[in-house]
Amino acid sequence: MNDKTEDRNEGLEPRQQAVRGVRADAQRNINALLQSAMTVFATSGVDAPVREIADNAGVGVGTVYRHFPLRSDLIEAVFRQEIDACADAAVDLANKYKPVEALERWMLCYLEFIATKRGLAAALHSNDPTYGTLPICFVEELSPALKTLIETATAADEVSVKITPDELLWAVASLCTAVDNGDIEHAKNTVSLLVDGLRYRANR
Repeated sequence: MNDKTEDRNEGLEPRQQAVRGVRADAQRNINALLQSAMTVFATSGVDAPVREIADNAGVGVGTVYRHFPLRSDLIEAVFRQEIDACADAAVDLANKYKPVEALERWMLCYLEFIATKRGLAAALHSNDPTYGTLPICFVEELSPALKTLIETATAADEVSVKITPDELLWAVASLCTAVDNGDIEHAKNTVSLLVDGLRYRANR
């Protein structure tokens, strides 16, 4: 896709639901493209050539344009799926771990999601209108999931925090701008230090 052409828990519908009315063969192509784009974005970044995505999906370039006229359409569809999974993980972790541990594990999960999608953090922090829908997806779906984890940990007196979920989301995403070659150990340590700070405030 060239620069001009290539280039959402509640109230949001996963991509599969949004395309429920299409023919079975078209749906198969869409699913293949989403899976391919997910793989290609992880290795080549969100600006990967459309032909690479099409070839990996076993379809023609025209099929990509037919279903996703703009690069931002494809990026949003791929990350909407993964955002759904990341939001759902908050519920799973809350059921398995103590509140503050669930909070830390979710933030690390979110960190990995961002860091392994080359170019996504830069896109989120850019002023490019092509990527304008991505921050909306994060705020409307991941913010409520994180808000629940923060409120549960606060109610259990495990953390004391005067920070909004959106601020935490952006703080973690910002760490990923310095991630090189998928090495997120430094960023993970920083997230753990951040959570330790929240614990310290609760114990003062």
